Amino acid sequence: MNPAAVPPADLQAAVSRFLETDWTFEDARTRGGIHGIHPYPARFIPELPRHLIDLFHPVSPGPVLDPFCGSGTTLVEAQAAGIPSFGVDLNPIATLVSSVKIDPPQRDVAPVALAIADAAASGGPRLAPEIPRLDHWFTKEATEALARLTHELARVSDRQLSDALRVALSRIVVRVSRQDSDTRYAAVDRSINQNEVYAAFVDSARTLDDAFRELPARQPVSGVLTGDILTVQPDELPGPFGLIVTSPPYPNAYEYWLYHKFRMHWLGEDPLAVRRHEIGARPHYFKRNPATPDDFRRQMAQCFRLFRRVTVPGAVACIVIGRSIIRGEVIDNAALLRAAGRSHGFNMIASSERTIPKTRKGFNPAHGNIASERILVFQRD
Repeated sequence: MNPAAVPPADLQAAVSRFLETDWTFEDARTRGGIHGIHPYPARFIPELPRHLIDLFHPVSPGPVLDPFCGSGTTLVEAQAAGIPSFGVDLNPIATLVSSVKIDPPQRDVAPVALAIADAAASGGPRLAPEIPRLDHWFTKEATEALARLTHELARVSDRQLSDALRVALSRIVVRVSRQDSDTRYAAVDRSINQNEVYAAFVDSARTLDDAFRELPARQPVSGVLTGDILTVQPDELPGPFGLIVTSPPYPNAYEYWLYHKFRMHWLGEDPLAVRRHEIGARPHYFKRNPATPDDFRRQMAQCFRLFRRVTVPGAVACIVIGRSIIRGEVIDNAALLRAAGRSHGFNMIASSERTIPKTRKGFNPAHGNIASERILVFQRD
């Protein structure tokens, strides 16, 4: 049922339903359909934002905001419910993937990808980006093919089509590199020739087409902003929002920039700039003057300050957060979030714990493997 058609619900009843829900969703799958068009670490399972939107959007109607949108799961689920949404993320790969999910091209991608691959195969040598230890991570054949593809992609003027083709290329970068896998940052002996790269690119585009065909023909207007949420200004967001559904990066848990380092290089982005500003990135906690848990609290307080300025009175914010381990100390991030919310008039009205199935993998398993996380529900006073 479209939440917009649901009669105004009582917040107490919504909270009661929230507390009665089993949030584990052991059978959840995120690999297929529109949600699975691109690898992304620690992404939401669709059931989480879907159920949170179903519960709380009738209580606090209006557009949905995800200030840490990642690969756009919340935005897709809001659209499926007929609700406008808006996402923000620092990572340009995240916002590229999110944009393609909520605003796909109006024509098939694979035929264009095939024409681009043919043009690349018959073209001359092209310059590759300045990737540190390029020959260590990519064969010369793969490097040449990727350089030719990116050159041809730059010729595509249709923004929706260009974004989808860039996602198709981004999907295969790790696969055609010597990096062991998306979740293991180690070089392996792998021989990749140019034809394999071109074939993978076209096949990747076909995967996108299959996912796009499952989407409804008409979707509510949604959007994405690439930017640091700590510096985003209220007038950059199309509020006011009635509901926030998000999950901020956990301190010292996942390094999102590292998962997409080579993708960013090949698509003309700067992964080191992302690392410098990425909340929670492991390097921040092991430098000469390391970040602290209190720094995370202050960052979240800054976010809540922004939330207050872009939401309606009584707006609901649902935030999923897990614990962190920093130098052997377990950090209660949920407590830090509660304190941050109170400082700007967002009071926690409910909390529930969910067990995370043991299927996630990360570059820092000792720090990133999280057995459970908490779903916190705040209401703006």
